[in-house]
Amino acid sequence: MPANSRKLQSLLSDIRACKICENLPLGPQPLLQAGSSSKILIAGQAPGSKTHIKGRPFDDLSGRRLRSWLGVTEEQFYDPTLFAIVPMGFCFPGTGKGGDLPPRPECANQWRNRLLDEVENIELTLILGQYALDWHLGARKSKTLTKTVERWQEFWPLALPLPHPSPRNIRWFKANPWFEDEVIPQLQDRVASLIKKHP
Repeated sequence: MPANSRKLQSLLSDIRACKICENLPLGPQPLLQAGSSSKILIAGQAPGSKTHIKGRPFDDLSGRRLRSWLGVTEEQFYDPTLFAIVPMGFCFPGTGKGGDLPPRPECANQWRNRLLDEVENIELTLILGQYALDWHLGARKSKTLTKTVERWQEFWPLALPLPHPSPRNIRWFKANPWFEDEVIPQLQDRVASLIKKHP
């Protein structure tokens, strides 16, 4: 397995020790994954309470659906030489009336550009949810997530806007069957090709 650069190793250690947001309901516990040779970047929102407790990103029903979309095993998904998992917020932000609160902005402001600068071999960026879309696409995104995802071919094959794979989005998946019919097969082919050429 290729070694991370010293700079990336040091940065990951600093991030995992971060306590900028000390007053979080479950306390700070940054969850992320990255390697110098990561090929696929998963840019999500923030860990949920279950993943916080387990201490591993996407170790929940959302992660199961995401791995199904990707067509990969758990072993492949948690291999940092293949996947970088870099959410907008690294810690569980707490819950509100409508579900989990938004990612804390301090996190991206402090760490995001510095970390992404060190993950230089990304060939596909998967952008999950509105906050990640705002960061990665900016003015190129449409007014709604659905409209942005409908334009997926404009960003392909370097990036792919996605709905969040959360069970809360079941209604969206049922209302937009074209997504799993048209987009997911293309995604699986692209991921398989990137894994195949991985040393």
